[in-house]
Amino acid sequence: MLYTVTLNPAVDRELTVPAIEFDSVLRATACQVDFGGKGFNVSRVLRSLGAASVALGFAGGKSGELLRDGLHSLGIETDFVWIDGETRTNVSIVSHEQKRYVRANEPGPTISASEQAALLQKIQGLAKEGDWWVLAGSLPPGVPDSIYAEITGIVQANGARVLLDTSGDALQDGCQAGPYLVKPNAYEAHKLTGLPVDTLPQIIAAAGAIQEMGATCVVISLGKDGAMLYADRKAWIGHSPRIEERNPIGAGDSMVGGLVWGLQAGLELSEALRWGIACGATTASLSGTAVGNRELVESLLKRVQIELA
Repeated sequence: MLYTVTLNPAVDRELTVPAIEFDSVLRATACQVDFGGKGFNVSRVLRSLGAASVALGFAGGKSGELLRDGLHSLGIETDFVWIDGETRTNVSIVSHEQKRYVRANEPGPTISASEQAALLQKIQGLAKEGDWWVLAGSLPPGVPDSIYAEITGIVQANGARVLLDTSGDALQDGCQAGPYLVKPNAYEAHKLTGLPVDTLPQIIAAAGAIQEMGATCVVISLGKDGAMLYADRKAWIGHSPRIEERNPIGAGDSMVGGLVWGLQAGLELSEALRWGIACGATTASLSGTAVGNRELVESLLKRVQIELA
């Protein structure tokens, strides 16, 4: 089974206006509501590839119910820990040409110690040998940076494997718990290691440093340039196919979805990287928040080049 964990989800509400003006009443010409969260995005990609997953995390109030119902409408099973607080709502106001925007993100509800304990107990009961778990995204107030490390320990002690996609202290603590794979972008790898990441040898050195922190494998995403995989003291560079980029937001999450789909299917690491890059490129080639279907992913998969660095 595939599981995704999103600890600080959000209802993302985007309003489109003719132009952004301050000290004025803006009248929206369109409104779009999305179910925000890096783990949710991974579940959407897995669904598009034909794989089922269960989305876990904290949810509360009417916004939490909206997230649950929305994910169910997409065919994604959920198993939330319900909290006393209200799931956050993030609001974006975008000009009609979508060249300018204003975005306000709520911090999210404070998660109590008992609510955190309930999530850990749930994970302990679910994790089984052969499963794959994706832990992704930022942490809500009240949750310590060490929680991803604690979840990793629980999951992998039960014979499952963890793919971790976060940043900052949560990434540093998480690496020390020995996840199977971590996926920072180049900037996050730089912040984690303090090493430069301007050239391929520097990126490989940063990946090696991250591996020494405890991760078995490291994938550093490089945006439209693709990604670099480091494992067993070898490095592979994956070149993304040329696309007409429409919206790169969420492409990194889609890469994680393709990676974990390939890994749970038993593919070699380099081939899983190929699927990850194809999924990321597919999302970047589409408008809005679409992730594309398997047919489109496979059409780009043929154009992803993987080579030893």
